[in-house]
Amino acid sequence: MLKIIEASEAQELITELDTYLQGFYPDESNHLDSVDVLSQENVYMMGAFMDGKLVGIGAVKVFDDYGEMKRFYVKPEFRGQGLARMLMGEIESHLINLGIREAKLETGIYQTEAISLYRKLGYVDCPPFGDYQPDPYCVFMGKKI
Repeated sequence: MLKIIEASEAQELITELDTYLQGFYPDESNHLDSVDVLSQENVYMMGAFMDGKLVGIGAVKVFDDYGEMKRFYVKPEFRGQGLARMLMGEIESHLINLGIREAKLETGIYQTEAISLYRKLGYVDCPPFGDYQPDPYCVFMGKKI
């Protein structure tokens, strides 16, 4: 089941994701939004629940002309069930309802499963956007929705 959540409800999964990513990338290449940032008015966060337990998260930061997909994570033991795909779809639908027609994201070069999913969902490589700078550890992607 998917439902809208507050960022504070996702603290455990956010911490788990941060720990995981910090093992792969130097600090300057980790763009890890905190719970405080994810609690801002322009952020929409969804949670995926199994048996009442939060097992996956995804968020979007809404800007004037695009949404930046952030903090997508599914606990390893719940992967392969389509939860990330469902979270992405639900958040893209939210952007469409807001009149936003483009989604963008930044991920790491070692997140090969995530990159593969994003490509299957229609995301293509794009230049750095927003405040991002070119980074050899980062992959920037976008999709018209």
